[in-house]
Amino acid sequence: MGIYLNPPADGFRAVLKRGMYIDKSELIAYTNSVLESDRMLTCFSRPRRFGKSFSVRMLCAYYSREADSQVLFENLKIAHDKNGKFREYLNQCDVLFLDITSFISTAEDIRETVNDIQKDVIEELRDAFPGCIREGVKALSKALLQIHVKTGKKFFIIIDEWDALFREAKNNEEVQRAYIQLLRSLFKSGQTAQMISGAYMTGILPVKKYGTQSALTDFCEFTMLDPGALAEFAGFTEGEVMALCTEYGLDFEEARRWYDGYYFDRSRHIYNPKSIMEAVINQKFSNYWTQTETYESLRTYIDLNFDGLRDALVEMLGGRRFRIDAGTFQNDMTSLNSKDDVLTLLVHLGYLAYDSGKEEVFIPNEEVREEFLRAVKNGRRQELAKAIERSDRLLDATLRMDGDMVADILEEVHGEHTSPRNYNNEQALRSVVIMAYISCMDHYRRFEELACGKGYSDLLFVPDVTSAKPALLIELKWDKSADGALMQMKDRNYAEFARQFGYSGTILLAGINYDSKTKKHSCKIEML
Repeated sequence: MGIYLNPPADGFRAVLKRGMYIDKSELIAYTNSVLESDRMLTCFSRPRRFGKSFSVRMLCAYYSREADSQVLFENLKIAHDKNGKFREYLNQCDVLFLDITSFISTAEDIRETVNDIQKDVIEELRDAFPGCIREGVKALSKALLQIHVKTGKKFFIIIDEWDALFREAKNNEEVQRAYIQLLRSLFKSGQTAQMISGAYMTGILPVKKYGTQSALTDFCEFTMLDPGALAEFAGFTEGEVMALCTEYGLDFEEARRWYDGYYFDRSRHIYNPKSIMEAVINQKFSNYWTQTETYESLRTYIDLNFDGLRDALVEMLGGRRFRIDAGTFQNDMTSLNSKDDVLTLLVHLGYLAYDSGKEEVFIPNEEVREEFLRAVKNGRRQELAKAIERSDRLLDATLRMDGDMVADILEEVHGEHTSPRNYNNEQALRSVVIMAYISCMDHYRRFEELACGKGYSDLLFVPDVTSAKPALLIELKWDKSADGALMQMKDRNYAEFARQFGYSGTILLAGINYDSKTKKHSCKIEML
């Protein structure tokens, strides 16, 4: 039992002892199924707070030959694995565990990190396998191969925060090249299958690309763009969150509003574990993101002046989605050449969610939206801060029923060509109005083009259960009149749109018209 070789099960034992453990042990069934096969190398990247280190501790406890951890798993799902491999591999592997952030933090100079990794691990291997490693060997891959030749042993390698050097030494290409060379010597070699029975790497970023090729092509990658068969292990599932809310007396719908929004091809909704557990412990829904990540990192990317980035952020702050090409991203934090690269990086960082079917990104929930607003208001992109400040004024004017002020503010938005740049019909007018009402997302749920027996509602804003604000019904007209829009909402009883969501409070009706000849907006507001 050592620091790197066959670590104890203490880390996983501490997780279980804390209680409120969400059982993710079936991840082991997957790693068992690919052990010593041509798919034995797994890289599962996801954002901070999404349980990466918990999964690493679990795998260490399960595979490590010296862990003696049967009692830890006997009541977990994996103990009833239908494939019957649970006991076959339990504490039967020689595990090498490398925490890259730990090596970085203890290095005298970050440039020595790769040398430190190899030196420290080889030193421990010499003690555990005396006489197997030749004198003068400095390459970890050679040491493992020599141990295999002498003993026939293979190693299961677990690497936590594999990409930490790419994040911490993002401008030091020499360190990055040395690190990739180390990984290639272990995992992209003709002798890999001789010395390694499997590998599990976790981090925030996918494996680094060089051009269009991955630096480690033999790895099976699972990411926030495509988690594949491991989707349910990317975070807490909706069923798991619902069970927690029931057990601890929390409102599931509020949990969904605050923390939902990440979902994948199989319609599996995923919640970040850190925030859910904090909400359970504190019995309060709040923004727990800042406890592990400040908005400074987000602000850095928002401030990049790529063409189209501003419009994309405004659309997403207004609750809309933005189509991207994620294929150009080089899987690092420095090779950013377009807005698509920035938005793809934000998916991997957890600030955006990705709909792979439509290839669209969007802000997933209230917690992350608060981070965006904080970053925008304190960033260098003052045009974004201005858009939010103007939206605050627009919502205030609407609630005060000041139709003239609403019309004036919409004139500003139109004049600055906030998306779309040139609108020429009622559908495009709706897009502009939605963008202008960004601040509504702080207090309301937005619904578009709702249908009932008497017509369609253009826009409905239903206040959150914790808000005292009235509901807003907005009807848009093109070359007609704001009074006509109001009359239509009343004659066709559009209030039923709000009632169907269980809302029974005050409703404000806002009729907005755009005159294409005079290029003027008009607005009339009444209380229902």
